[in-house]
Amino acid sequence: MFKSLAIAAVTAAIVAGALPAKAEDGHFIPVLSYRTGPYAPGGIPFADGYMDYFEMLNHRDGGVNGVPFILEECETGYKTDRGVECFERLKGNHGGAIVVSPWSTGTTYALIEKATALEIPILSMGYGRTSAADGRVFPYVFNFPSTYWNQATAVIQYIANEEGGLDKLKGKRFGFIYLDHPYGKEPIPTLDAMAAKFGFEYDKYPIAPASMTEQKSTWLQIRKSRPSYVIMWGWGAMNATAIKEAGNVRFALDKFIGNWWSASEGDLRPVGQSGKGYKGATFHGTGTDYPVYKDLQAMHAAGRGVGEATAGEVLYNRGVVNAAYIAEAVHIAQDHFHRKQLTGKEVRWGLENLDITQERVAELGMTGLMPPLKVTCENHEGTNPAIRVQQWDGEKWNMVSDWIQAMTEFTRPLIEQDAAQYAKEANITPRTCS
Repeated sequence: MFKSLAIAAVTAAIVAGALPAKAEDGHFIPVLSYRTGPYAPGGIPFADGYMDYFEMLNHRDGGVNGVPFILEECETGYKTDRGVECFERLKGNHGGAIVVSPWSTGTTYALIEKATALEIPILSMGYGRTSAADGRVFPYVFNFPSTYWNQATAVIQYIANEEGGLDKLKGKRFGFIYLDHPYGKEPIPTLDAMAAKFGFEYDKYPIAPASMTEQKSTWLQIRKSRPSYVIMWGWGAMNATAIKEAGNVRFALDKFIGNWWSASEGDLRPVGQSGKGYKGATFHGTGTDYPVYKDLQAMHAAGRGVGEATAGEVLYNRGVVNAAYIAEAVHIAQDHFHRKQLTGKEVRWGLENLDITQERVAELGMTGLMPPLKVTCENHEGTNPAIRVQQWDGEKWNMVSDWIQAMTEFTRPLIEQDAAQYAKEANITPRTCS
């Protein structure tokens, strides 16, 4: 099973330098990557950015307060069973994992109980189980800076803004094309509730993971139903195929909006100029025009890191942001516990007490790249979830909206209801936050 994963030890050496002799020499983070298979165009730059940011901290600062990060990479192919196997294989290495980012909604669901029992926090940044935003029920799971449900509300709000207001949604018909996978299905309850509240209808178009590149019949159905907008929850090879087929049936691409996993260079480069006008959500900046890139480029010039070729891409930057949030959690936990070497339980405290102001973002050299964030015991999503919309001009992404606030007054009751149901089924007594 793991013969092809011999690169893990090599990757750890690249990322952390010589492997430590004992746990006190570093903070260990398993990397559940997917550099192969149909999802590789997204998995490669994401993993590159994530690993490079930690390596940059190691190269520049010796880690955080002199404690380096140790990373081992395990190839999952974006398969849930392999993601779980990788976690089980790596969780105890180098003194034990301090955090894990599963990079898959299916794997996240499968690890919630396992990681919680082991006191290893999960950071499923912008994916995974949305109701894990209720930290009273899910103390070890974090999904900031926004969730699928709140992303769905912000996308609908964007459409409403384009049409002249929420009242203009009444009577509209939308299409929702999604990967037939836990990830793709996650926003459906929210879309159902919003459709009932605002009076629009929407048709669901599931795409089987085994046939992501076979969408002709789906788009013929979409052409026949003539929706005002199409929203996509896609991933991997599904995305470029959908954009090509939308063009083939002459659907207006400026009315086609992908979620933040359907809006990267890997999705649009195969389409090129014919994808001009397509839009997508995001929760961070694109490109390389940020001070932190001077340090990343210096690291690459020194022959270290793994992502020089993908630096600046949407998903590379997402990996950088993912790693930066973890490093900040480590930093504040070290200050709080007066310890340099931390446990997973202590890093969990750091994640739950993140308060990254705009001033701190500037200190990190990430103004415009990483949004400010405040996490609380009750709210593991963050207190200000929002998105921006970017548009493909045929060669690159450009921002075409300001920050669009999620309708948290709409989603929070749904989150708490789902979390309460989970607590009941799992016989969990929610903790109190005071």
